[in-house]
Amino acid sequence: MYEIKQKIITNLWFDTAAEEAARYYAGIFDDSRVVHVQRYGEAGPGEPGTVMTVLFELAGQQFVGINGGPQFKFTEAISLEVLCDSQHEVDRLWQQLGEGGEPGPCGWLKDKYGLSWQIVPRRLYELITAADEAKAQRAMKAMLSMGKLDIATLEAAAEG
Repeated sequence: MYEIKQKIITNLWFDTAAEEAARYYAGIFDDSRVVHVQRYGEAGPGEPGTVMTVLFELAGQQFVGINGGPQFKFTEAISLEVLCDSQHEVDRLWQQLGEGGEPGPCGWLKDKYGLSWQIVPRRLYELITAADEAKAQRAMKAMLSMGKLDIATLEAAAEG
């Protein structure tokens, strides 16, 4: 038996790779694991014994992956934002999640499953919400010109 801890859980629709993706993501983030794999039974609608849903945790937050078939794909309309405490963490996550995927602008990338992520240093929020509006705008302008976000470059831009 397992416990569902949250009132609201993000569900992610995959064609057939829910378990593979859940294990991949759990291997990237600390405090992460696959909690439960539910398989289709004789009632269907999938082939009996194949994976229907996967309950997994990433950094302590629960998600459900569902193998729902090819009719729906991920879009940038939804993304998972990861706040990073260092440039090393930004670099590591950008590399791991981006492997086999596609880099995007402003810290966004798509992973090999098509899911969009925002890999964001916490420092960015400090810079773009600074009381000094000119400093905040310089940091924002720098962020808008980047793919992977670079803390030192953002700080230098903010300082002018």
